[in-house]
Amino acid sequence: MEKLTAIIPTGNEEHNIEEVLQSVSFADEIMVVDSYSTDRTVELAKKHTDFIIQREYENSASQKNWAIPQATHEWILLVDADERVNNELRQDIQKVLRNPQKDAYWIYRQNYLMGQKVNYSGWQGDKVIRLFRKSKCRYEDKHVHAEVIVNGSTGYLKNKLDHYTYHGLDPYLAKSYRYSTWGAYDRANKVKKITAFHLVLKPLFGFFSKYILQLGILDGKLGLVLALQYSSYLFIRAVKIWRIQQGEKLKQ
Repeated sequence: MEKLTAIIPTGNEEHNIEEVLQSVSFADEIMVVDSYSTDRTVELAKKHTDFIIQREYENSASQKNWAIPQATHEWILLVDADERVNNELRQDIQKVLRNPQKDAYWIYRQNYLMGQKVNYSGWQGDKVIRLFRKSKCRYEDKHVHAEVIVNGSTGYLKNKLDHYTYHGLDPYLAKSYRYSTWGAYDRANKVKKITAFHLVLKPLFGFFSKYILQLGILDGKLGLVLALQYSSYLFIRAVKIWRIQQGEKLKQ
């Protein structure tokens, strides 16, 4: 079987760190990449691994691209602190490592928001590349929602990664606002001019897409919240792009 390094990026994740580390305990090496947490994250992580490196946080992609080359093994399993590798997915991963046919593998995610399972709302197709050869892959240079660029072939794993995102409303709204800033900086040079299309029509269609086309209505109250929040995100991002283009520097 190919050797595996599991990489866990962290930043004040004391409420998550032990569970996620336990879920990747089958890996041959576990690396924690910490952005100088001020809580007990590092202290708790030391119970499970000695391989803890620290670096000031710039963005998710930059942090991961810095960490990946430091892994001992060619195969990488990258898991965020709010994710869990369940037994079925572990078996999938170990099966692949016995005889890899691809250079990277997409893994679908089962999302939970504030303790409730999200079945629709556009999240049903959520997938990420998390199992890959370090010599063939790196994250694209983006502030937010960066995906792995694969110089080779890709496949899919059968079972899903459990994703327990946003345990409360305040973190959910705070992260959405932060992501809108990063998204604005990613798109500021791509959008020539902010118009009524970006400020009105795009947010309206965003709501319609999430709630109707992507079946958010079937997620009940949570689906409505997700659709409204996505519409708000598109509006706020557009306003921020406008301000960036006007020369304003936004806090990141």
